[in-house]
Amino acid sequence: MGDLRLNNLKINLQLFAEKTEKPTSRRREKAAKEGQVVLSPEVNSVIVLVVAFLAIKTLTPNMIQEWSSLTEKLYGMVGKENFIIDYQTLQTIFVHILVSSSRFLAPVVGGVLVAGLAASVVQTGLHFNMSKVNFDLNNINPVEGLKRLYSLQAIADLIKSILKVFIVGYVAYGEYMKEFMNFSRLTDMNLRASSAYIGQVTLNVVFKIIMWLVVLAIADYVFLKWRHEKKLLMSKDDIKDEYKQTEGNPQLKGKIKQKQRQMSMNRMMQVLPKADVVITNPTHFAVALQYDSGAMSAPVVIAKGQDRIALKIREVAREHNIVIVENPPLAQSLFHGAEIGDAIPGELFQAVAEVLAFVYKLKGKI
Repeated sequence: MGDLRLNNLKINLQLFAEKTEKPTSRRREKAAKEGQVVLSPEVNSVIVLVVAFLAIKTLTPNMIQEWSSLTEKLYGMVGKENFIIDYQTLQTIFVHILVSSSRFLAPVVGGVLVAGLAASVVQTGLHFNMSKVNFDLNNINPVEGLKRLYSLQAIADLIKSILKVFIVGYVAYGEYMKEFMNFSRLTDMNLRASSAYIGQVTLNVVFKIIMWLVVLAIADYVFLKWRHEKKLLMSKDDIKDEYKQTEGNPQLKGKIKQKQRQMSMNRMMQVLPKADVVITNPTHFAVALQYDSGAMSAPVVIAKGQDRIALKIREVAREHNIVIVENPPLAQSLFHGAEIGDAIPGELFQAVAEVLAFVYKLKGKI
């Protein structure tokens, strides 16, 4: 699609072309290289939350046991008669706390890091685009900032934030009201029982919140996928332009092929005067043969053509007094059985030998 000029005003008509065609694989690859991929932060967040929740729930009993042992050990140290608070004692206590905490936190933190990386890779694949980390003045441009503020993505992010606050508040309030009457019994429980009860209620609240966030993450991914596909849509002219870039301009390729055929024909016509005989169909095919008994083991096809080219071969043959022999079966067999520069097929030796014998006799060579 071309450009329209009105009073020196240039308008790209392609901007108004309706984009209704599905993106090609090349369009998708180019978008991926430019960093245009479907990546939902909500999916990453919810996967990290799920992994962290499962890890904490699984490791909590071990953590309680670990901290109980640590507490007993620390009380044992403090209860000794010769207990003195000095640098070495504080260092020992710090090491014990650090080791106990690491046994619980290391698997959780490791699982969260792996989950976050895996979530990104699953959504986008292994794509690294350093252009996204380059400094861009548009990022601090207030006009561009206002555009982003009122963009569709900004509205979607605002809705997601409101939904997340509502989900957390709704689930927490619902669980609180459900367990409200049971909270009064906490005063009758010992420390271990009350802690276990509060922990169980907290896990239930977190689990339900995560389930709602999973639904929100799925909806967010579907929305981002829809928007991404919409951005990648192409017009018919876009597809034509891409085809021209990848396959080349069909008209230019046609001209190149035509030029190549013309050059090939010119070379063929230059060596045609060396032919001993031209065998024809009589009008549809023409094959020129050359035979030098001292240098060739068999006659060689030095020119051949069909229809218009066959007519040109006959004209050149007449100009150089080359004998033209009409033998339709032999002409067709030679045309289809050998390329220019090839020796004739072995099964045609006898037929060609008879023709050459006739030509040599006609020229008085035998």
